[in-house]
Amino acid sequence: MILITGANGNLGRRLLRALCGRDEPVRAVVRSGRAAQQIADVEEHPAVEVVQLDYLDEAAMFRAMQGARVVIHLIGIIKQTAQSRYADAHEGTTRVIADCAERAGVERLIYLSIVGTSVDSPNACLASKAKGERILRDCRVPALILRVPMVLGEGDYASRALRSRAEKAINILLRGSSLEQPIYAGDVEAAILAAAKRPIPLAQDMDLAGPRSLTRRELTHAAAAVLAKRTRVISLPLALGMLAAWLFELISANPPVSRDMLGVLDHDDDLDAGSAAAELGIELTPLEEMLQLCLQRS
Repeated sequence: MILITGANGNLGRRLLRALCGRDEPVRAVVRSGRAAQQIADVEEHPAVEVVQLDYLDEAAMFRAMQGARVVIHLIGIIKQTAQSRYADAHEGTTRVIADCAERAGVERLIYLSIVGTSVDSPNACLASKAKGERILRDCRVPALILRVPMVLGEGDYASRALRSRAEKAINILLRGSSLEQPIYAGDVEAAILAAAKRPIPLAQDMDLAGPRSLTRRELTHAAAAVLAKRTRVISLPLALGMLAAWLFELISANPPVSRDMLGVLDHDDDLDAGSAAAELGIELTPLEEMLQLCLQRS
């Protein structure tokens, strides 16, 4: 059996649909009834079992892991609020996953992380993600840590936001020179499914990105071209966005944007795209095709 945590996210739902047609049963773990409703389209499939639990409840997670061969751990946040803390979402859940996987006899773990993680990072999100990765490296169950940049998929938030930018006559962006290397959600899905089949002798880290790194300005123009639009991009200093985010944090326990969130989104991505893809045996979707798939259907 394959167990997926955070199965109600865009990538989790893709994986569920892909795994429905296979022989191995799937257990989708979600935190709330609302999250369970988000996977209602596959919940009735005989190969899928939906389990609702608190991700930090070790006893409940251990019960859910009974019979699991592979655990795909997708839980993560880029914005911290009073109700959802980085320490719980990244370190707490990963510690529970690692402990339960060891006791349940899981064969391998696959953890989706973010490009740019470091325990010494001044960005609280990236530092917390790195601490979660370290927990898995110390785990006795072989783990693949798969770090990705921006992921674009049909109908997801990132694709809708990019389409909205592409359709505007004028775009005001924070640091338009920031490098982005988006990867197609279907390629991340393929990488995870490939990793679920391959042996992982020890903890292993991989950075997986799309085939092309380009500036945020260039990505906006490329998206506009796919939609046969023209847009003008005006770039503002990141410091202005950080100031606005700081003010939001002062007045709200759940700000629309935070400084850590902006720091994650502004990370310069310029990675060797081919090595991880070759090791996993997948082909990366070219940028133009990715944009056609994601923007036309968003």
